[in-house]
Amino acid sequence: MSARKRFTQVAGITLAGAMSLGLAACSGGDGGSGGGDELATVGFVAVGPEGAWREANESNIQETFTKDAGFDLKFAPAANLDQKSQIDAFTSFVDEGVDVILLSATEGSGWEDSLARAQEAEIPVVLIDRGIEPDDTSLYATRIAPDNVEVSKAVADWAIGAFPDGANYFVLEGPAGVSVVNERNSGWDEVIDAESSFNKLGAQTANWSTEEAKSVFETVLKSNGNDVQLVFAQNDEMGIGAVQAVEEAGLTPGEDVKIATIDGTRGGLEALAAGDLSYVGEYNPIFGDIALEVVEKLVAGEEVESSILVDSAVFDSSEAAQEALDAGRPF
Repeated sequence: MSARKRFTQVAGITLAGAMSLGLAACSGGDGGSGGGDELATVGFVAVGPEGAWREANESNIQETFTKDAGFDLKFAPAANLDQKSQIDAFTSFVDEGVDVILLSATEGSGWEDSLARAQEAEIPVVLIDRGIEPDDTSLYATRIAPDNVEVSKAVADWAIGAFPDGANYFVLEGPAGVSVVNERNSGWDEVIDAESSFNKLGAQTANWSTEEAKSVFETVLKSNGNDVQLVFAQNDEMGIGAVQAVEEAGLTPGEDVKIATIDGTRGGLEALAAGDLSYVGEYNPIFGDIALEVVEKLVAGEEVESSILVDSAVFDSSEAAQEALDAGRPF
């Protein structure tokens, strides 16, 4: 079996469709990319500093929507991951009359009024990575993201293969209220809950943080007498925190406790190559080119698919991880 498989082969994901916090006013209106001297204005309501995945994704978007590409990108990261600051930035973009808004929401709920206001102003909104809850597709043009449900199903399928007799497991979750956390739980639970030999010891948020995950999992190991065989960490940083907790408990990661993660950042693959992590499902952050094509269509008044899935991969061995690192991991 190939150590590195395309995630499309594991979970059937396809690429669908044909497709500086400066809020001061600038040229907007009906301009389109490549259609003359006037730039199309794009407001990016972003998450901001939140780990390696987020940095790669938001840098990729900023590097793609350049003036050379025909766009004036206004980047507005959240202040301390605060939703109110995002809503304020979103409202400012609507008031300015930007051509398109890109939204990566810090929280899934609470966006109905803002999205309805953009709709009234005839400003299309593209969800980047994170969805909204409830998922009212009439309020936005499209969502561009890898498939959280399918990647977490793939992690669960690997876990069943790695533990044919079952295991005691613990889940390290991202922040409460974030759509991707709910989606990753949904996919994992759908597969694992059908396996009676798997015993869930619990789940707790560690806010995507290595330090918090280490602290949480140290407590889990102590309270269960180190009788934990499996960790599902919803991002690489939390998985690395679990590795540190396992080592401090005098156990060997990858042997005594297997740790599976989602993201596929350079740090995650380095930990997999070293044998500390046992499985990494990629959640590809590099899709600026897809977003660019979508925005160009929207500026031109064309329709786009309501959901555009980003192709991703899985890494199920140290050899697979090292191969990707040697090839020059872009994030």
